[in-house]
Amino acid sequence: MTDRTHHTTVSPVFDAAAEFDRQVRTLVALGYPALSGRTEEDFAELVAPLRAEAVAHARDPGQEYDAAASGRVPFVLVVTRELAPIERTMPLTTLHGGRLPGFVDRSFEPGSLERFVATEQAAPPSPDGVHLLFDVERGEEFCGVVPGDAMATVAERGRSLLTIEEGVALMTHVPRILVKNKCFSVGGSRSGDRRVPAIWISQKAPKLGWCWEGNPHTWLGMASAGGRRG
Repeated sequence: MTDRTHHTTVSPVFDAAAEFDRQVRTLVALGYPALSGRTEEDFAELVAPLRAEAVAHARDPGQEYDAAASGRVPFVLVVTRELAPIERTMPLTTLHGGRLPGFVDRSFEPGSLERFVATEQAAPPSPDGVHLLFDVERGEEFCGVVPGDAMATVAERGRSLLTIEEGVALMTHVPRILVKNKCFSVGGSRSGDRRVPAIWISQKAPKLGWCWEGNPHTWLGMASAGGRRG
């Protein structure tokens, strides 16, 4: 008699608390406490209340998620420019498996980056400089779509465009999200003109640049989120 044993592969259960703790450790290792003028203990205390929010509101993907393939992330812990300047945080990003630091493109003339602020719809929910961004999508369905049209579609769906800081946070915590020909705009930060910030791959590193809202790019989608909590 042959013993036939059937092996069932069980996908790991998504643990929001463990993922939140991992993201905090990432920020600490990268020096975010010092950037925000805090000790590691003070920084941990600042973000601690968000842990319960992550557990309560993160959407369970149902299995171990592959950000590179799906373009989706349950949540990211965001530190805004009030605590850490974008010029300092963007160089702390890298591509998955890469070593070269991210950078801000020279197309941002001196002083212009400060003028790219959150729109009313994408305003941070907390004055503390930290918040959670939930149900994040890279938005590659919008590759090749005019950015202005993509932003309108996102709004019609009741979703929110990402700010520059949220795009940096996404790259910081989930570098796998940035894939060749599947990069993303962060239209939640605007400066009152036709420029739309975006993060893409250049010189084997993440680059923060911008594109015109009327010019489509086949390799550039529109990132969005389901909500924020602070």
